[in-house]
Amino acid sequence: MLDYILKNAKLFVDGQFRSVDISVGEGRIVSIASVLPVFPNATVINLHHAAVFPGFVDVHVHLREPGFSSKETICTGTRSAARGGYAHVCSMPNLNPVPDCMENLERQLDIIRKDAAVHVHPYGSITVGEQGEALADLPAMAPYTAGFSDDGKGIQDRAVMRSAMEEARRLGKIIAAHCEDNSLLRGGYIHDGEYARLHGHQGICSESEWGPIARDLLLAEETGCKYHVCHVSTKESVEHIRQAKARGVDVTCETGPHYLVFHDMDLQEDGRFKMNPPLRSEEDRQALVAGILDGTIDMIATDHAPHTAAEKAKGLAGSAMGVVGLETAFAALYTHLVRPGILSLAQLMALLHDHPARRFGFGTPLAEGQPADLTVFDLDTAYRVDPEQFQSMGRATPFAGMELYGVCKLTMVDGKIVWQEEEQ
Repeated sequence: MLDYILKNAKLFVDGQFRSVDISVGEGRIVSIASVLPVFPNATVINLHHAAVFPGFVDVHVHLREPGFSSKETICTGTRSAARGGYAHVCSMPNLNPVPDCMENLERQLDIIRKDAAVHVHPYGSITVGEQGEALADLPAMAPYTAGFSDDGKGIQDRAVMRSAMEEARRLGKIIAAHCEDNSLLRGGYIHDGEYARLHGHQGICSESEWGPIARDLLLAEETGCKYHVCHVSTKESVEHIRQAKARGVDVTCETGPHYLVFHDMDLQEDGRFKMNPPLRSEEDRQALVAGILDGTIDMIATDHAPHTAAEKAKGLAGSAMGVVGLETAFAALYTHLVRPGILSLAQLMALLHDHPARRFGFGTPLAEGQPADLTVFDLDTAYRVDPEQFQSMGRATPFAGMELYGVCKLTMVDGKIVWQEEEQ
């Protein structure tokens, strides 16, 4: 039985567009053909030659539930993901309670089963309470998680990280590391660069990120652990990872859209420009782009991190760390990297779907018989980013007010429409 026929689609496959119709039934893509007849009882949606991509995969989001539902909920966060074209997201474990055992993880899984609009793959924490000391119950949680992370906090103790890697290796799971050396922070809250010096702000040095990365890469090499570096932001981090890959270390990494578009001299005295790690120098930004082009950086993740308006209203010094990104990611990257010719659209799809899917084991190609996880974008229409229109409860984004190309018209997960743009 067919549920939908998507007429006049531009299907992006193997780096090229094909003009096709797509039929969907019982949660899967039934057929892809140049022209499909209209079937009784099937809902016909005319895509007007909009682009169809596999539903994106974001391996780093904060859904804030349980524990911090004043910032975001699994319902609002996954609706935000759907509007951004995402079919799969990995939720970070800095929650209350921290998912450090099955009892705590189950609380999150219950809400996911009830409220999630897209596929949610939670991380379990690496250590009990994300305190960086005793290992969490990794074996019990392993079958239900995307991997393990203490995101929001760097693991300071080398021996603890080594033990975690050895256990993750035994379990066949990924360690996704937030790399931050607390001893080097010294009260900083933006990048220790030109803007900080000009405006009298406390800076965060680059070594606070690349130092722990260098340590962990050696541990990953010794233990054989699958190691993933979260939110890479410095040129030194890129170089350490590049060299480790050349040595055969089992490492992947991500960066975020904001690190590829902005640098520290774009900062404004506004909490919507404050995140951790911070926006770095233009030299760092260019190194990140180079890392994407040569394959050192494997994927782009949003680090979607919503906070309340009050928490983000205290300027650069006083605001909470974190910005939202699910609803602007594709358009920002398409506008600033693909349209100027820095990246091809095929390269962007590899970063948003193919590479994270291969590393983490979820995501589906656009093919007959596959789950109907897909997204539809009008690539020719520009819009101005208005955070008040977000599905997310978070509003803080450095992209506010910018004109971006790429409007998400529809997202489908398991053959169900989870986002559809209202026709104007």
